[in-house]
Amino acid sequence: MYDYYVYILASKKHGTIYTGITNNLERRVFEHKEKLVDGFTKKYGVDKLVYFECCPDVKDAIAREKQIKGWKREKKIALIESSNPNWEDLREKLSL
Repeated sequence: MYDYYVYILASKKHGTIYTGITNNLERRVFEHKEKLVDGFTKKYGVDKLVYFECCPDVKDAIAREKQIKGWKREKKIALIESSNPNWEDLREKLSL
C-alpha cells in the first residue's frame, strides 16, 4: 500500500498548474475543489487533478515533488500528457 502521493492540479488544459504532496489524496483534492484552504490554488482556480503518482515513503515523495517543481513547464506538461493526454479530471475516475 502506498501512503504518499505526488500530484499535479491544473485550472484547465495547458492552464495554471500546481504540484503538491499528500498522504490522503481524496481529502486533499476535496480541499482544493472546495477552496477550503487559502493560497495559490484557491487564488488561481487550480482544482483539476490531472496527474498523480504513489510513493511508499515520505522522503521519496518529497524528493519527487521537488524534482517536478524544478522542471520547466514543458517537461511538466509532457509528464501530464504521458498518462492523461486530454487533461481529464482524474478525481472522477478514482474511487475516491
